[in-house]
Amino acid sequence: MDSPVSPPQHFAAFAQGGWQDLEFGPFREGVEICTLLAGEPAVALLRYAPGASVPKHLHRGLETILVLEGMQSDERGDYPVGSLVLNPEGTVHSVRSEEGCVVLIQWDRPVEILEDET
Repeated sequence: MDSPVSPPQHFAAFAQGGWQDLEFGPFREGVEICTLLAGEPAVALLRYAPGASVPKHLHRGLETILVLEGMQSDERGDYPVGSLVLNPEGTVHSVRSEEGCVVLIQWDRPVEILEDET
């Protein structure tokens, strides 16, 4: 049996802040999610509160991040608004945002958390 096809979606003026009226829900402590497309691949917005982080994790497929607001950081650097970050399958990192941020994220497959906050 074929899986159902998701209908096309359109988000007007998205890069100009059109995402700001979308609804977010809990994802991890200090991080909220707005799922735009569920499944594999998935597309979502993640909103980090100031000081929030996601622990070290392994990418089981390509992860693509576009920073829309604030600054996101990992072990390789700091990524301000407009930064495009590509994390290929097999890469590992942890993510944080000192000032808070919003990112558009696409991942081919869910990540594997390697160490959780204690």
